[in-house]
Amino acid sequence: MAETFLFNIAERVLAKIVHLPLDEVRLAFNVKTDLKKLEDTMISIKTVLLDAERQQHQNEKLRLCMWKLRDIFYDAEDVIDDFRCEALRKQDAINHPNINNLKVRVLSSFCLPLSFSLKMSHKIKDINGRLGELATEWNSFDLRQCNDSRHVFRRETISFVDSTDVIGRDEDKENIISMLMKPSEDRNVPVIPIVGIGGLGKTTLAQFVYNDDRVTSLFPLKIWICVSEEFDLSRLLKLIIQSINKEENCDDLTLEALHACLRSLLNDKKFLLVLDDVWNENQAKWVELRNLLRSTDGFSPSKIIVTTRSLKVASIMSSIPPYILKGLSLDDCLTLFTKWAFNEGDERHPNLTRIGEEIVKKCKGVPLALRTLGSLLFQKTDESDWIYIRESDIWRLEQNENDILPELKLSYKHLPSHLQRCLAFLSLYKKDEIYYSDKVIRLWMANGLLEYPNQNQEWEDVGKRYLNELLSRCLIQKEKDFCLYFTFKMHDLVHDLVLDVSQKECKIVNSETETVDENVRHLLLCDEKLVEVPRVLREMKNVKTIIIQDASKESKTIHESLINLCVSNFKYLRALELRDSPLTALPNSIGALKHLRDLDLAKCEGIRELPRSFYKLRSLQSLNLGGTGLKQLPDSVQRLIELRHLEITVKAEHLKEIRAGCWTSLQYLKLNWCIGLECLPEGMQYLKSLRTLVLFRCGSLVSLPRSLKFLTKLEHLEIVRCFRINLKMELEEEEDKDLQLSLKTFSLLGLDDLGDLPRLLLQGSSSTLQQLRIKHCLELSVLPVWLLNLTSLRELEISSCHYLSALPEGIDRLTNLRKLTIRGCPELSKRYRKNRGEDWHKIAHIRKVVIKD
Repeated sequence: MAETFLFNIAERVLAKIVHLPLDEVRLAFNVKTDLKKLEDTMISIKTVLLDAERQQHQNEKLRLCMWKLRDIFYDAEDVIDDFRCEALRKQDAINHPNINNLKVRVLSSFCLPLSFSLKMSHKIKDINGRLGELATEWNSFDLRQCNDSRHVFRRETISFVDSTDVIGRDEDKENIISMLMKPSEDRNVPVIPIVGIGGLGKTTLAQFVYNDDRVTSLFPLKIWICVSEEFDLSRLLKLIIQSINKEENCDDLTLEALHACLRSLLNDKKFLLVLDDVWNENQAKWVELRNLLRSTDGFSPSKIIVTTRSLKVASIMSSIPPYILKGLSLDDCLTLFTKWAFNEGDERHPNLTRIGEEIVKKCKGVPLALRTLGSLLFQKTDESDWIYIRESDIWRLEQNENDILPELKLSYKHLPSHLQRCLAFLSLYKKDEIYYSDKVIRLWMANGLLEYPNQNQEWEDVGKRYLNELLSRCLIQKEKDFCLYFTFKMHDLVHDLVLDVSQKECKIVNSETETVDENVRHLLLCDEKLVEVPRVLREMKNVKTIIIQDASKESKTIHESLINLCVSNFKYLRALELRDSPLTALPNSIGALKHLRDLDLAKCEGIRELPRSFYKLRSLQSLNLGGTGLKQLPDSVQRLIELRHLEITVKAEHLKEIRAGCWTSLQYLKLNWCIGLECLPEGMQYLKSLRTLVLFRCGSLVSLPRSLKFLTKLEHLEIVRCFRINLKMELEEEEDKDLQLSLKTFSLLGLDDLGDLPRLLLQGSSSTLQQLRIKHCLELSVLPVWLLNLTSLRELEISSCHYLSALPEGIDRLTNLRKLTIRGCPELSKRYRKNRGEDWHKIAHIRKVVIKD
């Protein structure tokens, strides 16, 4: 069922009101009064929203009222953002004065234009009026204030399973049993976590192991506890006690008495405890239980098996790597599906079997999904029924409480409200899509989905934290780590889940799309048959995100008409992606998109210049001009003071000087395929907020400016395929010796003529640098001795440096070095080969050494 995300939207709007620069914009009194009324009303509504979200599924009137509120809250957010846009316009007028805005310069320090204040006053009064009209209906629902607690209630599980019903888990069972048989080296009871998404069969595997004869003989005492919704110590102790001795009455016992009772029952017996379906991420609660189960006499012979959907839960409860449960093989999937779709001995219809094989592939190895779809087709022999299931998205099919979608929805409901909305946004991508972490974070930022960062944090850090939380809950899976970003995928069934909850937020549009809900906010247009903007979009007004993908590259029509539609209809557009478009120019009218925060024009090779109005896109946080045909970066881009992420491709030999006061928020700068660029622009020292600098295939670049030493926040520097670059940067001045920089990662990839490393930057980051990568630097023959000053270095990777014959003498002084990788370096490989190389002993202290020829 589609979610309103009302609680999160309310949180975000209220946070924006709190962060409004009221002193800066000096609002007229009536506007301040109206804003305060709006804030008070939204706070009042927000206090009961959690109760409303719980009741809405049983009360259709309440649900409809919540959808009305959602639209009002969205409109309120747009109005609040109007204030920010006006403040940016005023700041730009101050920074770039001219004869036409002289009056603005005189008045700017006193107030905003009267016309703007009047317009804002009218808009806020209108929103307050709409909220007032809904007040009577809203109050009639008698909603209560309740805490934002994410307890998960689900079915009780038992320890029994019929082994003949378990398909495809024999190898997993053997792996777990072998782990159970390993002797313990700790007083704490060893914990084996089984981790995977809902419906994958974690509980079934635990039952399979629990009932194996070898396990029964190995553990005289076996205890099965379904933890589920609440990790309460008293409750768990009672369940364990009653599992050991059903006659024991412990309902009224104190915690101390429960502990004593448990101790007498265990009496240092060897036991196996299964804690099924654990959600608790509070380490203190787990430690309380763990300590009560600890052996009183030497190493514990007992074991604990935990099933959970969360890698964080696994890491809290166990020091050993979790057992990550995978999906079933295709053959096992077919066997399980057939078991649920047909009665044993029934005649098998070849045509149904063929359709069944295609249905099975939709389930991607998840047993509960196979059971759900197999059960829907049980005793149905009409081919049309099977075709319907094959052609339908799983989220559109009717399901019972214990079927796959409700089971997965438990994971969704357990998320905090901000993560629910961010996860739902990922439905804007197609199934099997490769997601890029940095790109996803920028889209979340553009749409205001991130919480305000704490002190010493940036918005990008909040986005990374969100992704790590989704990874830990197994809702997304990391594919590959690229140091500065990573790629990830989403299981098809989780994608079905997010499609379900985001029906009125996100929509994928193709040439066959006939209807789109007018309140949808985010659109992906993807179909090579699309040669013009679908008619259904022309009536929409509230779109915040437009991504065009796989549309016809032969015609500019759809791209041009799409931009015109954005300008005319989507006044509050936040993100526009026209990657790989055949456009040759942007219209001057694009400057009207004053709320636009993310513009992606990557690989738009036909674009050779930007329109005069480009400076009006003052809200832009992310601008990707990589792979465009730009001759030079115009001055208008330097006027975008909100920019945080900038990728550039230009044909010029020199970039214009960066002026003081420009790009003061810039976090990420990438110069991409600037093949004629001979040097970095003057004024690099003004990029005081820069944290990441990437130089990619700038083949004419000959050196780095010493002004980089003033970028004290720079954390990541990556130089790739800049063939002519000379990185020799010595400590030339006395103050250079005391330089305090912040580099954490430094990567040199494909620098054919590299002979030296930049001492100025690296030694200046001696207390912060954690990762150093040197790859395909064919002329590099020696590493400097001063490399040993990098005392914080944790990872060193050297690949395809054929002339490099030795590491610096004294490498064992790098005591924090945890991982050393040597690939394609014949002399190094020979010299440091484990137990055979003449200098192996010099690196033997490093925890992980990988040497490959």
